[in-house]
Amino acid sequence: MMVLQKGSDKGMQNISPSPGTLYICGTPIGHLEDVSIRLLKTLRRVDLIACEDTRHTVRLLNRYKIKKRLISYHEHSPVQREDQLLTWLQEGKNLAVVSDAGMPVISDPGNRLIARAQALEIPVEVIPGPSACIAALVLSGLPGSPFIFMGFAPEKKSARKDFFSDFQEESRTVIFYEAPHRLRASLQDLRAVLGEQRPVAVVKEITKKFQDVRFGSAQTICDYYSQHEPRGEFCVLIGGYTPDPPTRSLQEIVVETQALIASGVNKKDAIRQQAKTYGLQKSVLYKQFFSENDR
Repeated sequence: MMVLQKGSDKGMQNISPSPGTLYICGTPIGHLEDVSIRLLKTLRRVDLIACEDTRHTVRLLNRYKIKKRLISYHEHSPVQREDQLLTWLQEGKNLAVVSDAGMPVISDPGNRLIARAQALEIPVEVIPGPSACIAALVLSGLPGSPFIFMGFAPEKKSARKDFFSDFQEESRTVIFYEAPHRLRASLQDLRAVLGEQRPVAVVKEITKKFQDVRFGSAQTICDYYSQHEPRGEFCVLIGGYTPDPPTRSLQEIVVETQALIASGVNKKDAIRQQAKTYGLQKSVLYKQFFSENDR
């Protein structure tokens, strides 16, 4: 509503309305019943909904008998579309942003609009919802903490191999998305770069009729998809790197550590380096080091 204030003798003077609120809404990644009550209330309350594909979002709205104006907003939208959305917000309209599935911003558009809204002091709220990478992590059976999410793997083979090379000594679970037409090539590159020691999980069509989870070595997963056509939306997970058990005794490692210190390496750095090299906890090596040197 427009707020009015007394002005000069010329009469009433208009004051700009308070801005509306930008709602960032997580939507189902497959099963349409994976909605929250708050999400449905928000979609019914806002003045319009910006979405990646209006044809996709209208299915969710029809399921819950919600009728709202929809406007297309995706990664290829011109800056003028964002300008229009921000203008509506500044005029006092409330706006919901949704992606086709899951949380906006997580490998989906939205972050630039949010940053611009915040710069204009437009209120921004998040309506949490499903996320494919989190659901895949839970289904995979791999350690859930810590993990890193990398979005989509690169399309070009050389860039994709460099992508996997970055994880050769990554101890955290790695999650990335992959398109069905690139899945086989991506898995082959993963196997070529990371070998057979790391566990791999491939999760597809989460919460949908053909949900499937494959777990094993890179070779096992490659063999499966060489015989089965990849269809659907995929999350690929790589188990963290675990160093081989030490081939030397603690006493021998302590002797090496002492030699490093004697060569000029800081004591803490030497112990940290040796612990990483031999896959030991620093506390274990610290204890043994001081035990040997107290004798």
